[in-house]
Amino acid sequence: MSSELLAPLDLAFWHLETADHPMHLGALARFDPGPGDPGDVLALLAERAAAIPRLRMRVRDVLLPVGGAAWSVDTSFDVHRHVRHLRHEPHGPVDPATRPAPHEGTADGGGDDGFTAWATRLAGELMERPLERGLPPWEMYLLTGEPGGPFAVLVKLHHALADGMRAVAIGAGIFDEIAGARPARRHRPHPVPPRSWLPGPLNVADAARGRIEELGRALGVGASVVRASRLDPRGAPSLTAGSSGTRRLATVDLDLEEVRRVRRVTGGTANDVLLAVVAGGLRQWMLDRGEPLPADDPRALVPVSRRRPGGAPGPGNTFSAYLLDLPLSDPDPLGRLGAVRRRMDRNKAAGPGRGAGAVALLADQLPPLAHRFGAPLAQGAARMLFDVLVTNVPLPRSRLSLGGSPLRALHPMAPLARGQALAVAMSPYDGRVHVGLVADGKAVPDADRLAAAMAGELADLVKLTDHPDRPAGTGHPD
Repeated sequence: MSSELLAPLDLAFWHLETADHPMHLGALARFDPGPGDPGDVLALLAERAAAIPRLRMRVRDVLLPVGGAAWSVDTSFDVHRHVRHLRHEPHGPVDPATRPAPHEGTADGGGDDGFTAWATRLAGELMERPLERGLPPWEMYLLTGEPGGPFAVLVKLHHALADGMRAVAIGAGIFDEIAGARPARRHRPHPVPPRSWLPGPLNVADAARGRIEELGRALGVGASVVRASRLDPRGAPSLTAGSSGTRRLATVDLDLEEVRRVRRVTGGTANDVLLAVVAGGLRQWMLDRGEPLPADDPRALVPVSRRRPGGAPGPGNTFSAYLLDLPLSDPDPLGRLGAVRRRMDRNKAAGPGRGAGAVALLADQLPPLAHRFGAPLAQGAARMLFDVLVTNVPLPRSRLSLGGSPLRALHPMAPLARGQALAVAMSPYDGRVHVGLVADGKAVPDADRLAAAMAGELADLVKLTDHPDRPAGTGHPD
């Protein structure tokens, strides 16, 4: 792994970044108290992060291909430039307008919810800050409170480094269960027999055929994108407000068994239920704010991994996406769920390689120079396609710990594209679905109310499906 070119989609994410729209993923992991003190946990975190080869890689420009970039090992890598410690020093409420930027050492915080509220607020502030581009593009923060109390770890990984599944594979290396198994997973690659650098006729024919097929798929997706683009993308004011460059994080934990209970009664998938929970939460949140529901249902971009189940994560980003109109206009929770299920079934029937949601696949057909100079156009195009990102990031099914401290919750965080004020990320773990809402701090200052509305939507679905005489999936047809 001494050097490798950035894949086209990775290069696109690298160039899409601006000061107000940093393109990093995140996760806030909360742990129960354990046997180690903060110094021990910090040292362990640094040791394990340094042992992950991918976290030693930085991006550098290359001469060829023109406009391209490559991953290369940072020969001056120092893990302590990436792993930092912040302590909770409760001194009462602090005026946000006069509060200094978070820094290593201590940080003020207060509030009735104590450490958890402070860690959540601070994580949102830290997500505002772009990663330093001359270094390997990642950071980890150990957030601690009272001695012997719970603690948290915030992980930030640039989207060019990994998609959601790859980010999980990288970040999981800090956990006891994964780090302990790392030596056993080492393997030596099988020797590859030498071959001529000149391709044979069959290789040339296969490559040409594959390129033609890829170009055909790209043209089909491109046509779908044009048809689906909204020249006048008016939507909910809260989701289309101008960017302030600030970030607010809100979290909610949903009962996974309740999600599955609804699915067993209504059919479809657990992800259909979660998408309906997002739709119902948005509807109730807008009504509670006194905000009129949009004339057209807001559109969600729902990423879909193109990695093979059970296969190695592999480097870089490998995903497509579906576009889903969230049925906010339907007042019936079961009607909303039925609409989500039907629309997702249509998406799945077409497949992740077709339709306007597969716009990520177009990146593979563009030369590096197009990504470098076309980024400003692409930044504005996202608003024409979708209003909110909703992604599901799977975690390992086994229970995890860090330094003997059990992982209590892990809330994923997705980046905000220009023109978007909200991104929703969800991860099932240990019987709960941990939801992270990343919002523009000015457009959506009350993201915690949206989180509560999502919890209320699931409760409503559970009540309705507990009554077998209530018909499921009713509501207006699509």
